[in-house]
Amino acid sequence: MPTNKQRREASRRHLERQLQRRQEREARRKKATLVTSIVATLVLIGAVIAAVVVLGNGTDDKTPTASDKTPTSTRSPLPSRSPSKIASRVAKKTSGPCGYAESATTLKRNPNLFDVGLPPDPSPTPTSDSTVVIRTNRGDISAVLDAKGAPCNVQSLTYLIGKKFYDNSACARSVNSGIYLVQCGDPSATTGGGPTYNVKDENLATAKYTAGTIAMANSGRNTNGSQFFLITKDSSTTLGKKYTVVGHVTKGLSVLEKVAAAGDDGSNQAGGGRPNQDLILKTVSLSK
Repeated sequence: MPTNKQRREASRRHLERQLQRRQEREARRKKATLVTSIVATLVLIGAVIAAVVVLGNGTDDKTPTASDKTPTSTRSPLPSRSPSKIASRVAKKTSGPCGYAESATTLKRNPNLFDVGLPPDPSPTPTSDSTVVIRTNRGDISAVLDAKGAPCNVQSLTYLIGKKFYDNSACARSVNSGIYLVQCGDPSATTGGGPTYNVKDENLATAKYTAGTIAMANSGRNTNGSQFFLITKDSSTTLGKKYTVVGHVTKGLSVLEKVAAAGDDGSNQAGGGRPNQDLILKTVSLSK
């Protein structure tokens, strides 16, 4: 029969084994927790890097700004055309008074550009007004382009119209708070697309953004392209004088007002978003 000393010794060894197993389990638990934390941190870092890449590879969003909203669109895609495949080449420019020019940097980083060449750039620049008819899925819109006030931008617009650049394109943005407008003119339907060239700013000092005004969207000074916005309600006090006015709507303003009033999906980071009532430019032509 075991003595008291032997029983105490056996009990001590049993307790030591229990403590050892407990320490081993605790060590395994800490190791698992550490591994999980490292994995979670790596996943978070990867997500941040991915977000930075997505934002950093943006497409020169050419839009007047308003309050930011969160993207919520789940509707079917807008009509859009695939941009041109631009081979590596030297940026082109014209030598006339308008100085239409491509940016080598923009050519490399913007995937939504359409290569339609450069507009003619004669001297002197033509200053005769043009009447434009825009046939949409919601009714016709007519406008007069002010070639005297913005000769270089109007010459570019008429060139793009002649190339049928705008036909079957969707207006990708509307805003009906703070600023009031419908933005069109991007065949990629992203608010980041346009032709390969830029057009300089004009008439900024005298610009007024009253209802019916048509002005060029941009992503900074002298970066006008093909995108334009049509003012649906006076925004002169909320829009800075940064957008070249190119003309005025003479008929069909109610079409634009209804689109803007129907709201948007909040998908544009600069404010507003895709119109809840899609506006498709079926054809854009110069009136003869």
